[in-house]
Amino acid sequence: MSRAFAAVVGLIAVLFFGCFLLWPMMQTVRGAFVDAAGNWTLDYLLEIGRNPIYRDGLQNAFLLALTSTALTIALAVPLAWLSERFDFPAKRLLLALLLVPMVLPPFVGAIGLKQILGQYGALNAMLVQLGWLNPAAPIDWLGGSHNGRFWGVVLLNTLHLYPILYLNVAAALANIDPAMGEAAENLGCTGWRKFRRITVPLMMPGLFAGGAIVFIWAFTELGVPLMFDFNRVTPVQIFKGLKELSGNPLPYALVVVTLLASIAAYTAGKWAIGGKAFAMMPKATRAAETRSLGVWPGSLCSLVFGAVIALALLPHLGVVLVSFAQEWYRTVLPAQWTLAHYQAALGHDLTVPAILNSLKYAGLATVADIFLGIGIAYVVVRTTFPGRGLLDSFAMLPLAVPGLVLAFGYLAMTQEGRVFAFLNPSKDPTALLIIAYSVRRLPYVVRSVAAGLQQTSVALEEAAQNLGAPPLRALRLITLPLISANLLAGGLLAFAFAMLEVSDSLILAQRQSDFPITKAIYELFNLLGEGRYLSSALGVWAMVFLGIALYGASRILGKKLGALFRGV
Repeated sequence: MSRAFAAVVGLIAVLFFGCFLLWPMMQTVRGAFVDAAGNWTLDYLLEIGRNPIYRDGLQNAFLLALTSTALTIALAVPLAWLSERFDFPAKRLLLALLLVPMVLPPFVGAIGLKQILGQYGALNAMLVQLGWLNPAAPIDWLGGSHNGRFWGVVLLNTLHLYPILYLNVAAALANIDPAMGEAAENLGCTGWRKFRRITVPLMMPGLFAGGAIVFIWAFTELGVPLMFDFNRVTPVQIFKGLKELSGNPLPYALVVVTLLASIAAYTAGKWAIGGKAFAMMPKATRAAETRSLGVWPGSLCSLVFGAVIALALLPHLGVVLVSFAQEWYRTVLPAQWTLAHYQAALGHDLTVPAILNSLKYAGLATVADIFLGIGIAYVVVRTTFPGRGLLDSFAMLPLAVPGLVLAFGYLAMTQEGRVFAFLNPSKDPTALLIIAYSVRRLPYVVRSVAAGLQQTSVALEEAAQNLGAPPLRALRLITLPLISANLLAGGLLAFAFAMLEVSDSLILAQRQSDFPITKAIYELFNLLGEGRYLSSALGVWAMVFLGIALYGASRILGKKLGALFRGV
């Protein structure tokens, strides 16, 4: 029965990933290499290289990703090492607050950051009050130049993504056997040399896994550049080219170049960093002992964590203040306060349908992820099915494939005359958005359920089967209740992140009646007058929702939360 179950799950997974992961990518590739007459050509890709606008877009996207990843590593690795090795005042509170930046999509945080660092924002108002800035010549820190917008995008990417890298590195450090460090110290390898020669090589898998996600995410990020009007970057160029999709092959070529660049960067990083990882004979059987710092060093350590948290929460603070502001112009804080934007946001004819749409899309996608995730995780962990390793890799592949590429691929495969034309989002995007959300968030459920199965003894299932329970009944009555916490955590994360999915929502939802919440926030922001206030109020509602979901998942999974974001 278990082999039959594994075969059925494998067949369903092959059909699912084949149709909605590999096929859309193949259709995009075909659009980039086949001309109108059906002949294969390289002209479209060569045109990307010849056109200076597209070259600049690729260069800017690569620099954004490289800079964001470097700053994220510089921020997350020291924090992870300090948290794993030392005790300091308010440690538990500070580590909890360290993950708060994940509760706000970075493109929403752009609203708050622009209000604080903009030409007539809070920072300039404070500098004017201090007499350090001429009020007639304010500085637009983010939008006054190409470089300003570039660093604004980098800053938001870094502040949003460092928790993912921190979780991966912290989990990797926790898995290092303390005996390795003790052996090094017995041989005279201490201090910085021990960290460089022992700790860094052993934590490389976690560093590479988190770094790969950060790089690909930053390289293909669409929302933040859009909010900053940073248009000469590849994701925005693809987004702007969607209106010409039926007659212009260059958007296809841009997506293929983006995919190839992501694969090349991932492969190069795995060879340069991941390939140099060193294995331990055993996994850590005991946790490393944390050392208590003195009063002043401990206070300094807490101050460092507090400074990072304060900087990371700056966009969130800006969004919250904008949502309560009746007017905020050339003052450090809003001149007048109001709750009207929250009422208007929930009463706007755009937002209530968007919230209901997101609940529908994300809810159905999560249900699909739970059923498919349980099956895949069970086959991978509990059976000897020959293709279980490949099945696990396919389940995690969406973490390594840019959401922008998949979203564009869905558009490509649903054009008139294609096999999946009946799913065309211009008619009704519901089915396609549910599929897109489920593909993108399936890894969270698979990894969470797999962790629960690995921690639950198979002897309990075998005992039930020895008493006459069929394998599926044993799974339903014995195993699933035992891993219900892991299942709940994975489902919460899948649902919450699907609710706030950006790339799929911006690209696939083309009619106002079908907008999910993130597309509604973007459209509200572009309204003249009260647009930024309404979008901020809606962003705060989204922040509260995702914060509750992440808090619940972190309470259940603890440090294993980082494993949900690992690379493939």
